Amino acid sequence: MQIAQYETSLSDAQWTLVQSVLPKPAKRGRPHTNRRLVLDAILYIVKGGIPWRLLLVGFPPWKTVHSIFRKWTSDHTWESLNDRLRALVRAQYGKRCHPTAAILDSQSVKSDGHGGTVGYDAGKKIKGRKRHLLVDTLGLVLGVAVTSAKVPEREGAQVLLTRVLCWFTWLRLIWVDGGYSGSDFAQWVRELRPKLEVEVVKRSDDVKGFKVLPRRWVVERTFGWLMRHRRLVRDYEHCETSAESWVYIAMIRIQLRRLP
Repeated sequence: MQIAQYETSLSDAQWTLVQSVLPKPAKRGRPHTNRRLVLDAILYIVKGGIPWRLLLVGFPPWKTVHSIFRKWTSDHTWESLNDRLRALVRAQYGKRCHPTAAILDSQSVKSDGHGGTVGYDAGKKIKGRKRHLLVDTLGLVLGVAVTSAKVPEREGAQVLLTRVLCWFTWLRLIWVDGGYSGSDFAQWVRELRPKLEVEVVKRSDDVKGFKVLPRRWVVERTFGWLMRHRRLVRDYEHCETSAESWVYIAMIRIQLRRLP
């Protein structure tokens, strides 16, 4: 039976794909809330950008949805679901589930007055947070780390790569922009993973105006996909872990829409 009522709601086929990855509800205690409706509510929030308290009638109570969102953040459910869907999308494009190349970049976004840790990115003139993103050659997210906007690209990249490289042992090449240039960063990556190379894609000083850079456009396109989700247009999250979860959730929605 089709439960979907909104453009963001899951179809029966999409629910079948994600259901097996979600944690099983506890057998004891109060009757559990319908997990499909919970996921529908969270997808509605990430696309519409509404506050938790303005969740529409027809969804479970916002406190219940928020509690489950936090639980799935702490037990890495969002990352697991993103990984499963990414493997399915890559297979659809004829690629193996284990990528051998990736692109790394960051994006600074303004923060709302949420009271969490923020900083000032002098280069972009933005006070807020910075999203450090690692994507495969299709633009699908391999990992994300959210830091204060004042954290340099290389430091944020070290946080992200330390966290995710243990899961992507087949990676042999990472493309980056000039913000990651320098022997120190490349040497740090080689010490972490001796077989992994860092290649800097630089912008030519002779080129004026906009220019599509090889490989770099892939991650820029991913940032564009994410910014179509209004919850991500500005940073509303008190905790960096919640901010990271919304990136995974947006990517989950993007990948679900690609699968038959």
